[in-house]
Amino acid sequence: MLYIHCKEIISPTRQIDDGVILVNGKKIIALDHAKNIDPPFGAKIIDAPSAIACPGFIDWQLNGGYGYDFTQNPESIWEVGSRLAETGVTSFLPTIITAPADVYEKSIRSLQDQRPKNYSGSQPLGYHFEGPFLNPEKKGAHNPAFIRPVTVTETSKWSRKNGVWVVTLAPEMPGAIEIIPLLVQKGVVVSAGHSAATYDQALVAFRAGVTVGTHLFNAMPKLDHRTPGLAAALLLSDDVTVGLIPDGIHVHPAMVKMAWDQKGKSRMAIITDAMAALGMPAGQYQLAGSKVIVDARSVRLEDGTLAGSILRMDTAVKNMVSFTNCSLSDAIYSSTFGVARLIKSPTKGRLKVGGDADIVLLDESVKVLTTIVNGEVIYNSL
Repeated sequence: MLYIHCKEIISPTRQIDDGVILVNGKKIIALDHAKNIDPPFGAKIIDAPSAIACPGFIDWQLNGGYGYDFTQNPESIWEVGSRLAETGVTSFLPTIITAPADVYEKSIRSLQDQRPKNYSGSQPLGYHFEGPFLNPEKKGAHNPAFIRPVTVTETSKWSRKNGVWVVTLAPEMPGAIEIIPLLVQKGVVVSAGHSAATYDQALVAFRAGVTVGTHLFNAMPKLDHRTPGLAAALLLSDDVTVGLIPDGIHVHPAMVKMAWDQKGKSRMAIITDAMAALGMPAGQYQLAGSKVIVDARSVRLEDGTLAGSILRMDTAVKNMVSFTNCSLSDAIYSSTFGVARLIKSPTKGRLKVGGDADIVLLDESVKVLTTIVNGEVIYNSL
């Protein structure tokens, strides 16, 4: 049993000053003011009277980290997951970018059959397949040799039951509109991205079942007053959530604020889009087999094209507060409960009695102090 005392508890449903979270096993069994809960006999006590407790962060677009690239090595999700807790991430969707068909099949097997015994770390919930059904005009860092038309055959095994939780595709490409409802019926969340869709094509995609936009503003036409395109459709559609990379490089802080003001915390789902160089020194790395150059701030192909990020999720949350002047509580919402709702995970992204004990303790500068996954202390710097 864990008895966690902190200065403040931030959760989507309530905010508690001088709070206590009581954990038994993998679940939260009490959540209240400290004056109302005494430490049970034998409980492990985490006393952090100046810390903020919040749900564990969820990164729904993560390409790798700590020297590992998921597309090249899907089995590395466990290696990366064992380190992510230091960034406050308690669950994530490992992301496979455009690749040959057998890579997607291998990914599904790695999640289903290769979980290490006694694994301790951030939990990979399911995959995000970003590609291969993209528009070559908006390929970004994806290898155009592997971009291909949508087929029912290739997607026949893509289902939530098989570990595929999100698929990013370009809805204007041939066959995409027909495949969207088929994926949705199998529990897959479909996101529009790496797309040159017009405003009207985007609206058709939303009616077909697209509910998300992948990394707003990136790999899509620029926002234009005469040809508004996909970006405007994403911003103006109340029922559609947008992912956004708040590193100050992929999107200017002013545009982050504009998007936040339009979508609000409930329709903004923070992502890092981090890749193998996350947590590593500057140098040369791989993204799905392509060489990328990493400096202290950015990741780029040799031609200068952005190729993911080295953004930590705790830094992303801090940046969102800085860029938009939103409250820390609202930024946390967009990296926890808002993401859980997007990926349709009813047990993640919130602190509540009976809920999963995925908890992060932060200091006032949004530095991660302690990360707890399923009731187990995975990272602790107190």
